[in-house]
Amino acid sequence: MVLILGTTASGKGRLAFDLAETLGAEILSIDSMKVYRRMDIGTAKPPKEARQRIKYHLIDIVEPSAPFSVAAFLDTALGVIEQIKSRNKPVIAVGGTALYIKALLYGLFEGPGTNEQIRNELRMRAEIEGLSGLYQELTEVDPVAAQKIHQNDAKRIIRALEVYQLTGKSISSFQWQWNQRNTHACPERSRGDIRLKTIDGWTIVGLRRGKTDTSSRINKRVKKMLADGLVDEVKSLLAEEKPLSKQARCAIGYAEIIEHLAGRKTLEDATELIKKNTRRLAKGQRTWFKTFKNVHWLDIQPDEPPEEILTRAKMLVGIENAEFRM
Repeated sequence: MVLILGTTASGKGRLAFDLAETLGAEILSIDSMKVYRRMDIGTAKPPKEARQRIKYHLIDIVEPSAPFSVAAFLDTALGVIEQIKSRNKPVIAVGGTALYIKALLYGLFEGPGTNEQIRNELRMRAEIEGLSGLYQELTEVDPVAAQKIHQNDAKRIIRALEVYQLTGKSISSFQWQWNQRNTHACPERSRGDIRLKTIDGWTIVGLRRGKTDTSSRINKRVKKMLADGLVDEVKSLLAEEKPLSKQARCAIGYAEIIEHLAGRKTLEDATELIKKNTRRLAKGQRTWFKTFKNVHWLDIQPDEPPEEILTRAKMLVGIENAEFRM
């Protein structure tokens, strides 16, 4: 089993496809937005031609009106992996949704339960007093969590304060205990002079690009999305009988175009905001991925062809002599 991770626009989807063809593998998508049907352009789903040649999983499995959780992802993904194994096929997992990847590698964070009364009281305080007051309170009771949570992230601020009020302990202390239990040193095995570090059978390959290169690739991707009809795709989704779920509406590329269609932003401003938010996403992904253990990082050059990236990845997974089947 090979897991390919990287920031958005890093080229991980192309590598997954090329490696899957090499190995005769099936691909497991680890992406919180590619699960939604008819959200194709803005989520950068693999083209139809690729999906006709390689079997992909966890793409187009949920209606845009429905929510989709990390627990639902993990349950579905584990079932898919067993199915692929039963067919004696290799598994290539690929994605950039860090929380989903972490769940797949280490399991779900078993934090305390919820209390709707406490949560509602915190929401009311946020509306009346403003979110800044709640964030200041969080910095006092759980400075570790406050450093990781943006001061405008109402959902996570409220959750952290809810946990503290419910248990008298900080949410970061629960997360530390979970990390100590799950993020342990993993066994290594050798093949020739290549040492493969695995987590429960996964060989993890990470693609890493320079920030300037990543920004350039993001700009090109956004331009192509607009040219491919992103605005019309969003119009079509908004016209559906059932409204988009909160999760789908907040997806980068969709949220900004929705603002444009509502008359609150010009298309030019919406486009620039998509680029900005995508760069912010990439920054967040880089931060998340630094916490992952035993990743074999490939530093990719801006002009490096996909064939060269594939060759280097094949060496990491111990199949450097395999033929690449076009």
